[in-house]
Amino acid sequence: MAARLEFFFDCSSPWTYLAFHAVQPIAEELGVAIEWKPILVGGVFNTVNDTVYQSRANPNPRKAGYMLKDLADWARLYGLRIKMPPTVFPVNSVKCMRGCFVAIERGQLVPYARAVFEAYWGEDRDISQDAVIDSILTRVGFDRAEFFARIGEQACKDRLKANTDELIARGGFGSPTMYINGIDMYFGNDRLPLVRAALMRGTV
Repeated sequence: MAARLEFFFDCSSPWTYLAFHAVQPIAEELGVAIEWKPILVGGVFNTVNDTVYQSRANPNPRKAGYMLKDLADWARLYGLRIKMPPTVFPVNSVKCMRGCFVAIERGQLVPYARAVFEAYWGEDRDISQDAVIDSILTRVGFDRAEFFARIGEQACKDRLKANTDELIARGGFGSPTMYINGIDMYFGNDRLPLVRAALMRGTV
């Protein structure tokens, strides 16, 4: 019986972009379906991890410099283009993350989320702006009127909050957070080798 893999994510995180890319071939290799769980990572930080804001306000220059190198190294390994956006960071991702539920219902979460990630982390475009979202919708073939109507519905808002609250309740503190078989938690792109090993144990 295949292991269960849940992936809690917010497209506003660069490490999540890396993990989103790299977890898919692992899951495909091992025959595991990914349960995509969109969240608002700001809601997680506000509740259980507000030291993130302190480190952003007063960054350690050595650590900050190394983080940029680390991002570049991982992106090179994965064949991705990624950089810290010089114009808008952090970004308000709420509309795009609500849109993930529209994409899930259409069976197009992966191309939609990839387009959001690439717009922000590859092209330095402000994904909080409707005009940028419009270009993402065009890229993935979504109807604009339907999309914006759906993400304004209370049910869609409630689903995003429910996922965020669920992650907090289960011990999560950021994005990306992955769970194997409901209880085995892993945080961050650099934990993917551990995720792969745990999935292999869970599928034998």
